[in-house]
Amino acid sequence: MSPARHIAILGAGPGGYVAAIRAAQLGAKVTVIENRALGGVCLNWGCIPSKALLSVVELGEKLKKAQDLGLQLSNPPTYDPPQMVARKNRVVHGLGNGIAMLFKQWGVSHVQGTGRLVNARTVRVTLADGTETSVEADGIIIATGSSASALPMFPVDGYDIMTSQEALEIPRIPERLLIVGGGVEGCEFASLYAGLGSRVTVVEMLARVLPLEDEEISAVIERELKKRQVRIIAGNSVKAVEKTDAGFTAELADGERLGCVAILVSVGRRCNTTGIGLEEVGVKLGDNGEIEVDDRLETNVPGVYAIGDVVGKAMLAHVASAQGKVAVENLVGNPKTMNYDVVPAGIFTLPEIGRVGLTEQEIRERGIVPNIGRFRYSALGKAHAVGDTAGLVKILADPKTDRVLGAHLVGTHAADLVHEAALAMQLNAKARDVAGMIHAHPTHAEALLEAFEDVDGMAIHLARKRS
Repeated sequence: MSPARHIAILGAGPGGYVAAIRAAQLGAKVTVIENRALGGVCLNWGCIPSKALLSVVELGEKLKKAQDLGLQLSNPPTYDPPQMVARKNRVVHGLGNGIAMLFKQWGVSHVQGTGRLVNARTVRVTLADGTETSVEADGIIIATGSSASALPMFPVDGYDIMTSQEALEIPRIPERLLIVGGGVEGCEFASLYAGLGSRVTVVEMLARVLPLEDEEISAVIERELKKRQVRIIAGNSVKAVEKTDAGFTAELADGERLGCVAILVSVGRRCNTTGIGLEEVGVKLGDNGEIEVDDRLETNVPGVYAIGDVVGKAMLAHVASAQGKVAVENLVGNPKTMNYDVVPAGIFTLPEIGRVGLTEQEIRERGIVPNIGRFRYSALGKAHAVGDTAGLVKILADPKTDRVLGAHLVGTHAADLVHEAALAMQLNAKARDVAGMIHAHPTHAEALLEAFEDVDGMAIHLARKRS
């Protein structure tokens, strides 16, 4: 296929809009088709708004410790949900305008409407007024994202029964909130609503909350949630829900009955692949409804690429952005492949999580017994200085090569700090290479230094018996 001169992109989320700007930077003419707000779920109903709200609760948590730190508050702080939501909306609006400005700067055309593939070079767009137009392009990128999975047992009304999208509007602070699903989203909202004053119960079908995280990190979050009076019921599921005068009664698989005022459903996401013409064009889907792509992000139809949640690789905004860049490079004639070996991620519970690479369990499943370095925030000077000592850094290294296989952090700034470990992995560094680097004092980054040193049993501030 010759290099694409005109690229059409379905969707303007973190995959689509980044792909559009990169394509324009590389000299292509770009048309983006998006029927909702620029920035997609991540900016408008996910990553950014949830963090904007959680930042307020995090500040509230600090103010609760004010007297112990020597700060006298004349009035106890209280939350103002409408003001929190208004600020969140201002943040989202401002960032959305920023994308529009970048589109204008780089000459990216934005067509407000719903796109559907007619063939491998044509997208038909239904505009807001019902009229149609067509976009012809040399290459097409599908970046339609994902949506919250729906369960018939939970008819979402946005008030009594919510998904994450409605929960971000804080329609009220329910006295008792049941969260169905203890994954990333469920635990983040448990932190948010418990902080606002709800009595939260999380029901998770698998054996622990955050079941895809390293077990030690999951255990820290479970402990911290319980400190905030969150009840966690793992290894169980909701069998039935009954409406009552007081709200709902949920019957669990083991027979326990739970009363609640509102329900937040957080049971995963589904790929947005229906209604966009994939069947007509012949784009192949996988077993879970995801679009199948190769390591260049191309589908089985030449010239048609797919990126982001819709390909089901890793439903993370930054992965979608990286995929968008790779897809565009290939479309304009610069061969490039996607590498998922080093993908850092953050989970914005209280405290937050940062991770990259394999968990200890995944490494052991490969027949490797890793060398492990650990360091707790409770032994860290900066953590004591700021009054936040809940946290753990865990480094996993190959016993033969000392290469870093994974890093898992929980604590203040964990989602930022993990990038030091990610860079080490990207550069194939050894654990002792990072341990030999001078870290500034007093900083949270010293927890990484100590954990890397502990891989060889040489952490300075970690008490242990002399052998």
